Amino acid sequence: MTSEQNPLNDDAGQQLIARAVAVVGITGVGLIHLLDVVGKFNETPYMGWMYVGLILGCLATAGALIWGNVREAWVASLLLPLFAMGGFILTRTTGLPQAMDDIGNWAEPLGLASLFVESCLVILSGVALAKLAPSMALRRRQTLVTA
Repeated sequence: MTSEQNPLNDDAGQQLIARAVAVVGITGVGLIHLLDVVGKFNETPYMGWMYVGLILGCLATAGALIWGNVREAWVASLLLPLFAMGGFILTRTTGLPQAMDDIGNWAEPLGLASLFVESCLVILSGVALAKLAPSMALRRRQTLVTA
């Protein structure tokens, strides 16, 4: 198979693979938080509801990424994990109202798994958005020229 026939060299093929990996990543973020949500409702109910919001946001983002190469879906797949990472860092450093028990608990397995998946997803989403920006600008230019 020559490099010209390799679907990985094709922009559409790369975009499809990136979307598939992002769907697995964003659903992984949702799953990790689903595994911990019952405990959060027992400890700090407002954090339990934040988890539910994150889980629903992850599912909606996965659906949007399955639907197509949508800029807003890539932005959500970048921001949702960033917010989750921010929450993890806050609970481990300063703590949150009614949630001071995890200060300094950096070695919790679900938390580490979450940080890993979220970091990978942030990187992938950033690259996808960077690649998407030039193609969107080109499409806009072509639309203006033909209009």
